[in-house]
Amino acid sequence: MQCMGSWLAFSVVMLGIARGISAQERTTVARSVTVGHLTRTYYLHHPKKLATDKPLPLLLMFHGGGSTPAFAERESKFSQLADREGFLVAYPEGVGKSWNDGRGVKAIVAQRENVDDIGFVAALIDDVAGDFPVDAQRVFATGISNGAMFSHYLGANLSSRIAAIAPVAGGLTKPLSSKFHPDRPVSVLIIQGTEDPLVPYRGGAITLPWGGKRGSVIATDQAVKMWVAHNGCRDTPRAEKVADMDPDDGCRVDKFIYGNGKDGTEVVLYRIEGGGHAWPGGRQYLPKRIVGSVCRDIDGAEIIWNFFKAHAKP
Repeated sequence: MQCMGSWLAFSVVMLGIARGISAQERTTVARSVTVGHLTRTYYLHHPKKLATDKPLPLLLMFHGGGSTPAFAERESKFSQLADREGFLVAYPEGVGKSWNDGRGVKAIVAQRENVDDIGFVAALIDDVAGDFPVDAQRVFATGISNGAMFSHYLGANLSSRIAAIAPVAGGLTKPLSSKFHPDRPVSVLIIQGTEDPLVPYRGGAITLPWGGKRGSVIATDQAVKMWVAHNGCRDTPRAEKVADMDPDDGCRVDKFIYGNGKDGTEVVLYRIEGGGHAWPGGRQYLPKRIVGSVCRDIDGAEIIWNFFKAHAKP
């Protein structure tokens, strides 16, 4: 969007976290691929003790609008998890710190210039596979805000190569909903706060803190239904209560599981009652009046990786 846009860039500066990725702390290196006339950059994390004698999962983590791969790595903590679990993580960099998620919003660089981000992702996967034994059945995509919207868009437009997606605090855009025809089933995990002041759970205009509009999304429940129908999952979910690990965070989490989809796919919704525009288990990076509450009841990276592990392509 750019809703994790200029205001997030501002927060990065204000919080003093716009530092680079430390090679001493972890093995994350910059790489590049050429797509059309553009040279695109991404950062690849490969654990130092990574086994290379067997196929490896590849997780793609897309930053929010106005943010950076370094911020996405630090806030999501996927690299630490990859060190323990043994998988590859790529942190792509968007043109103008943004992603072309199909909204066509002229104020967003990647959308104004109609950047081929689908082509970028395909080239990125091939580039990583040139140096590592990437398991083609276990390529996953997640992201926050604009990165989450792009995860929906990627799942719908590159379903032949993406096994599962996990959008966080970013909905399925209205333009995408009108031409939603993925070629293959894709498992989907959606994490969305009901009180997100920027990307409304119930659908509608994406609204920046100062009132600017950046396109619109459909209701979260409608997005769930679209993926459920596409995957051929059961219409009625199995509901689960998630333990309230932090009674003081102002949030509660309900989990809805739509199972028995084609090729073993599932659609799972983590509805964060009272949750705002934030990574679950992360920091209150901006005041609640701007982004809402951060849910402390679940760990975003752990939830997402456990879902991905269970949903490789057949």
